Amino acid sequence: MPPTSELMSMLRGAALRVTRPRLAVLAAVHDAPHADTDAIIRAVRTQLGEVSHQAVYDVLRVLTTTGLVRRIQPQGATARYESRVGDNHHHIVCRSCGTIADVDCAVGEAPCLTASDDHGFTIDEAEVVFWGLCPDCSTAAPTSEVRKESPRV
Repeated sequence: MPPTSELMSMLRGAALRVTRPRLAVLAAVHDAPHADTDAIIRAVRTQLGEVSHQAVYDVLRVLTTTGLVRRIQPQGATARYESRVGDNHHHIVCRSCGTIADVDCAVGEAPCLTASDDHGFTIDEAEVVFWGLCPDCSTAAPTSEVRKESPRV
């Protein structure tokens, strides 16, 4: 996790006031990549004491809008937040336990931003989600027993 002074600089760089809730939420996202809102709320409460769900949701919205954090939501899963922004990386999700890991673009610099037909759009981001089984789940159960629909996240 970056030091508090760096987190403060990030907030100021995004033209945001530095507040204790913003610092705590930003720290929680940096500390636990791909955390869901409940995990972030628990981390913030550990640091600040009582804070409302709505306050954390509001801070996450502001941090996402300003580009300090990224919100991801693979199909069938709850929203997750991460601090790795601006590089258009992708994710791999375990169908069994819901573990999420970062995956860099396969070749070159963001090749996924070149669509076969852009329909006139100016593309600035692509979202690719790879699905499979994490190492723990792939050794724990035969593939035939794994649900293929949505993950249990």
